[in-house]
Amino acid sequence: MPVLPYKQGTGSAREAALITDPEDYFAKGCGRCARFDTAGCSTRKWADGLALLRALCLEAGLTEEAKWGHPCYSLSGRNIVLLGAFRTDFHMTFMNSALMKDPEGVLERPGPNSQHASLIRFTAAAEVSGRTSVIRHYLQEAVGFAAAGVKPPRAPRSVDLPDELTEALDTDPDLAEAFHDLTPG
Repeated sequence: MPVLPYKQGTGSAREAALITDPEDYFAKGCGRCARFDTAGCSTRKWADGLALLRALCLEAGLTEEAKWGHPCYSLSGRNIVLLGAFRTDFHMTFMNSALMKDPEGVLERPGPNSQHASLIRFTAAAEVSGRTSVIRHYLQEAVGFAAAGVKPPRAPRSVDLPDELTEALDTDPDLAEAFHDLTPG
């Protein structure tokens, strides 16, 4: 599906289109909701802190692009960190955080089903300024793993499927094949 410009005035998050240029994220937002390009957009609330995080990522020699409607920083095509903003906070999420040591204990799990702590959450630009050396160190560590081609091992996961689904998969080989081709998420 091609990405279309956000339709202002529709009021529907479903009709929003994700941004494809990181400059748009910092100027207008991600495009995920009807607050896109308005004073109510979370990126405007956290603009100073996001700008500091952006500068640290670029200083680390990372390539900036837009992925999933957010600024994503990579090295040689390998995603390192993603920036995001919500109404209550803004954050940076490390992609292969399972490899990271987190000696400062600043990484948090994004949700209860997350296997690894991967994000640093902020509620003020001053918090970014106060953690600059930690952020630089964590970026350097993540860049080192990417440059060396190191990836975290994939932990096997088993999911208990409902009996109805198991029966449907057992009786329909095409459905079973399509289901097993899905990502775990």
